Amino acid sequence: MRVENSFIPVRGVGEKTERSLWEAGVTHWDDFRPDPVGETTAERIQSFIDEGYDRLADGDVTYFDQAFPNSEQWRLYDTFSENACFFDIETTGLDQHRDEVTTVSFHQGGETETLVQGDDLSAESLRATLGEADLLVTFNGKRFDVPFLEESFDVDLDRPHLDLMYTCKKLDLSGGLKEIEQSIGIERDRPDISGRDAVRLWREHERGVDGSLETLIEYNREDAVNLRTLADEVTAALDRRVFVD
Repeated sequence: MRVENSFIPVRGVGEKTERSLWEAGVTHWDDFRPDPVGETTAERIQSFIDEGYDRLADGDVTYFDQAFPNSEQWRLYDTFSENACFFDIETTGLDQHRDEVTTVSFHQGGETETLVQGDDLSAESLRATLGEADLLVTFNGKRFDVPFLEESFDVDLDRPHLDLMYTCKKLDLSGGLKEIEQSIGIERDRPDISGRDAVRLWREHERGVDGSLETLIEYNREDAVNLRTLADEVTAALDRRVFVD
């Protein structure tokens, strides 16, 4: 579902009214006609459509991020996925005030990049990598990855952000990323590695154990790449569940 299929950001339009529009054949902004709704609501919808097209032309993701209800932000994905940045971090623990970020992997535009502590992981490299993204995509990133990076590197990541943990919950998919991947058939090259192993691998790397960093990077990169697959799968499933085409 693209944002042009949606009317729910309009004041006075809830799920019921939006569905009635779709069922009346108004499934796209271009199809809008006022007769399925009252005059006042029709005026609001037309105003939203007019501004929406201007904002789309400007690539203003923030406008739509703020316009859509939090529970419906998954609808931004199809429209802005081309310039989305899927990313995941590994750390030495769960406390953003005491523990450290060890690796950060980004999957964007079909390419995957990993920044490593002590090498190329810095505030400048994070800003350069994330700065051009229209949409951040994570799993539990609003509570973990983003606050951790902001605390550790003094960077501002306040931008449109699709956290797939909440998107998955709309489909009654719960648990961690790997558990959800398994439940919907997303396979991994190294299913035997966990977040706890990622901490161990970093400690081994610090002690000079050969291959430990390479294994950690491989694991972290797979997290980031799989976020793209997961986002495709769950937004498509929600589209089938919600949208009346």
